[in-house]
Amino acid sequence: MRLWRRLFFVLGWLAASAGFAAPPPLDGDRLAVELARRPVVLLGEVHDNVVQHRIRAEALRRLLEGGARPALAFEQFDRERQGDIDRARREPPPEGRSLADHVIAQARAPKDSWDWARYRPFVELALEYDLPIVAANLSRRDASRVAREGVAAVFSDAERGELELDRFGGILAEHELVVQVGHCNMLPKSALPGLARAQIARDAVLANSLRPYLSRGVVLLTGNGHARRDIGVPRHLSVGDQAIAWSIGLLEEGSEERSPLFDVAFVAPAQERPDPCASLKPKS
Repeated sequence: MRLWRRLFFVLGWLAASAGFAAPPPLDGDRLAVELARRPVVLLGEVHDNVVQHRIRAEALRRLLEGGARPALAFEQFDRERQGDIDRARREPPPEGRSLADHVIAQARAPKDSWDWARYRPFVELALEYDLPIVAANLSRRDASRVAREGVAAVFSDAERGELELDRFGGILAEHELVVQVGHCNMLPKSALPGLARAQIARDAVLANSLRPYLSRGVVLLTGNGHARRDIGVPRHLSVGDQAIAWSIGLLEEGSEERSPLFDVAFVAPAQERPDPCASLKPKS
């Protein structure tokens, strides 16, 4: 599992394990109801949990069958690939390839590590219902530059002002804690501020991608860490926009404690996976 994917997985785990009340089991009907509560939905996930992806797609289809037409914003598409998405939608796909696969092939980042079989159903729904597909994320390359060199290495003065990246020092320490746990408590302390800044920049970019679609409605498909109301994407929305946003956490069984980090949360069976910390442990 790549380093950023490992971090996002543990962000989801932290969101699942930091609180009190146990969420109800994940169910497509109940999730569809929650998707309809607000025009702006931050729909969390544990990235590799296949049960969550299947039920999310079922619930989203039910929402669309009821007449809703939100934009779909994808953490999995980097923001600079928006033109590739729009162009791929307009052109016929190569023979033997579906339009959804063509869009993904044209718009995915080079050498990305997303399992696109899990996200294809959402691209297919966007195409079937003619929904905007929004490339929402800060690229791994730019996030790495923010971590190493600071936000000025990636964002202009105007962009930093628009994204208000200088306004979130109060949550830096919490992000540092998340980063450290996400790297199995094996990082030097000197690395934490940069990686935390990169995570905050990602949240700011994801939030900014939603703004053109707030009046229409938009669903952001993202990891649980980004959907957190306390330090995630909602913190980068205006107070008014926060009021029309609904944060849904999709957690996994096995955590002893829960926390109200979301407006509502559901729990699904845990995905079997290798120890995410194994590759970081010193070799004997």
